[in-house]
Amino acid sequence: MDIQLSKDAVKWFQNEMMIKEGDHVRFFVKYGGSSPVQEGFSLGVSKDDPIEAVVIREEEGITFYVEEKDVWYFDGHNLEVDYSEKIDGPAYDYHKDE
Repeated sequence: MDIQLSKDAVKWFQNEMMIKEGDHVRFFVKYGGSSPVQEGFSLGVSKDDPIEAVVIREEEGITFYVEEKDVWYFDGHNLEVDYSEKIDGPAYDYHKDE
């Protein structure tokens, strides 16, 4: 599994969540909602220090990560994060390696 972030997505996290160099952003599983990879669950995001981070991507000095306990949610998919003008926030896409 891998995390990819566009420059616009990173900028959104910096501006809207007041994330700065040295901070950590966690992608985690939330009960409720839906996603293309898990029915009844959705992806959440928080500014949080890692405990058992297993998937890590650093951009602009910010560490984006997924904890061991949340990897099941991705079902072997990579996470791609982009900025969507339509929703004025992050848009998530999931792709399996070919």
